[in-house]
Amino acid sequence: MSTLVWPPIAPAQLIREEEATLARELEWLLASLQETLQSLKSGLEECAELLAPKEPGSTLVLSSLRSENLKGFITRVGARIVKGDVQLRLPSLPPPKGQTSYKLSVSILPTAPTLVLEQLTTARTLINACLDVVDATRWTGDSKNANFISGQIRLLHDNIQEAKSALKGWTEGQKAWYEAPVDANAFNPPLPANVSFHLSVSEAAVLLNVRTLEAAYPNTGTNTPLSFTAGASTPSYSGLSLRERLATALGGGRPAFHDEAHEVFIYKGQEVRVRDKVRVESQDPSLMAAMAKLGALERNVALSRRALDIVMGKDSEEG
Repeated sequence: MSTLVWPPIAPAQLIREEEATLARELEWLLASLQETLQSLKSGLEECAELLAPKEPGSTLVLSSLRSENLKGFITRVGARIVKGDVQLRLPSLPPPKGQTSYKLSVSILPTAPTLVLEQLTTARTLINACLDVVDATRWTGDSKNANFISGQIRLLHDNIQEAKSALKGWTEGQKAWYEAPVDANAFNPPLPANVSFHLSVSEAAVLLNVRTLEAAYPNTGTNTPLSFTAGASTPSYSGLSLRERLATALGGGRPAFHDEAHEVFIYKGQEVRVRDKVRVESQDPSLMAAMAKLGALERNVALSRRALDIVMGKDSEEG
C-alpha cells in the first residue's frame, strides 16, 4: 500500500502538518494521563493501607526448617514489632536451669524501646511521597505542560521503584546487622550481650537472623574467637571450646559451620565472630500484596513515561 500523499504537498507544508499532528497527539496523551494518575492514586492508597499500623496487626509464625533451633512468633503493627516470643535451642546459648530452651520475649512495657522494621518505614514514606506527587501533578501544576508532566511521571516512577525495592530487601542504604544492633531493653528480660537479634524484610517476608557472638582477638596470633564470658582467659586455638574438643575426640561431630563462620565483624565497638546462626523467614500476606501492587503500578508508570517520551521526541534514557 502506498504511503504517498496525493495530491503531493510542499515539503514545508508537510512538516507543518506533521507538527500539528504531533501537537494534537501530545494534547490527547496529556489529557489521558490525568485519568491514569487517578487510577495510580487508587493503587497507591491501597498499598499505603496494607502497610498502615492497624490493630490487631499481623501475627507471624517463626520456625526453623528441619530443626528445633528456633520456634516462636512476632506480631507486627505497621513497621513496629509490638509482641513476640522466641524459643532458642543453640549449642552456644545454654537455657536457664530447669528449662529446655532459651526464651527471648519482646518487652510490652510502655517505656521499652520499640523494634522497628526500617524498610517498612521507608516504603510507606515513599508511597506517601508518591501520593503527594500525584496530587501536585493533578491539582497544582500545569496539566498541559508536557515538560512538567514528564518530570512528575519520572519522579513518580523513581519513588515507586524505591518503595518496591525496600520491600524486596537489601537496598543500598540498608544497614547490616552489626551496624544497627537492637536495644537490649527492647526485650524482657534484656537481650544477652552475646546475642544479636536482627529483623529485616526480604522478598516481602519478615526475615529473622539470631546470632550468638564471641570476641575475636587478633593478638592471639591466630585470630581465634574467644568467649564473651568474663574469666575465660584460656584461648581455644582450634576454634572450639574444651567441651567441644572432648566431644570431637570421643567421636562426636564438629559444630556445623555457617556462611559467616570465618568472618570478623565490629559489633558494638568489639571485634566478634558468629558462633551460631539461625535464619528464619516468615511470609507476610500484607507485604506480599503491597509488593505485587507496587510492581503493577511500576509497570503502568513506565508505559506512560515511555509513551510521553516518544510523543515528545525524547530518548527514554534521557534524564
